[in-house]
Amino acid sequence: MTGSNRPAPPPSSPPSARAHGGGSPRPAVPLFHRSLIALLLVAPLLLSGCHANGGGTHAGAEVTGATRTVPWSEVKPLADPRSHDGPTTARVADPGITPVTRTAHPRLPATVTDAQGTKVTVRSDDRILALDLYGSLAATVYGLGLGDRLVGRDQSTGFPAAKKLPLVTRGGHQLNAEAILALHPTVLITDTTLGPWDAVLQLRDSGVPVVVVGAKRSLDTVGTLVDEVAAGLGVKAEGRKLRARLDKELAAEQRQIAGIVPADAARRPRVIFLYARGQAGVYYLFGKGSGADSLISALHAVDVASDSGINGFTPLNAEAMAKARPDVILMMSEGLRSVGGVDGALKLPGVAQTPAGRHHRIVDMSDYQVLSFGPLTAQVLDALARAVYAPDSVPGAKP
Repeated sequence: MTGSNRPAPPPSSPPSARAHGGGSPRPAVPLFHRSLIALLLVAPLLLSGCHANGGGTHAGAEVTGATRTVPWSEVKPLADPRSHDGPTTARVADPGITPVTRTAHPRLPATVTDAQGTKVTVRSDDRILALDLYGSLAATVYGLGLGDRLVGRDQSTGFPAAKKLPLVTRGGHQLNAEAILALHPTVLITDTTLGPWDAVLQLRDSGVPVVVVGAKRSLDTVGTLVDEVAAGLGVKAEGRKLRARLDKELAAEQRQIAGIVPADAARRPRVIFLYARGQAGVYYLFGKGSGADSLISALHAVDVASDSGINGFTPLNAEAMAKARPDVILMMSEGLRSVGGVDGALKLPGVAQTPAGRHHRIVDMSDYQVLSFGPLTAQVLDALARAVYAPDSVPGAKP
């Protein structure tokens, strides 16, 4: 994708959606989400990256097999995570998604009123497309036990079992109606994070049932997203099982994290999420409502972007970094690579002057995983907690 040196302005409110079989106009996307979509659509290598080969997983960031991690019982957390020196790559122990069943039994036809208030009837889920900006929808479908019915993927879907699915987005995150129709889908699960909306209208007009789910992503939406997807595909029973499992995993992980953070609140690290795409000169700090804030809060760290009054995201500048004073900077792995690694990140405005910059304390994580908020969310938290509080326990860490 050809990039711009600055993000495009937020798009205007999308046109009304001609619902398949009737329905109400598409509600306006909240300002933050419209702005975030505009930002991501103009930045090359966004989230999972625009690949030179026009599709597939990008070299060096592919999410592949499981790695061995040290059991928490053997992990010694840092006494003061604010003063640790050196970068760390957070790695999910097993990037594969375990479905709740291998023999899902959809109850069809399923009629739902989707997130836009549109009544949609799904009569077959033999050929499913689940597409969104974060890659969470396809992962959720797989977790429900319907992975063998997925026939394509978006740019951000990167779990191993989806690797060979054909790509149906172009230029990063633009829906390609022709590529989608060529796969003869019997249902499309999507949200308002991908465009153009005319492509969705074209699919509805061609007779493909389109179920639009909520676009917000955070720890609080993991379960509700499962509910929405499960209802649209007629697998509510499987949805209840998956949601219960994810709730249990998240609760267990949060208890684990609570047990390793410094008891002294003054020693808890100040953390900020930096989104970077060096080729386009795009650098943003993610704050309240971005999803990154919920990860940082779940780590019991200090979300300094939100504390500094950043809502959504704001362009990186030296003043904002000086005000935030982060001890740890979180980044996407491809974003870090795009600026030339840690040395390049230290040249960005204000970074070298922060405690994180002085200690080279940058934690990066796969673009496919860090903000996906799907079935791997507990494992993402686990990996981030290790990288922040016990970096020596991270696979591949240097002693």
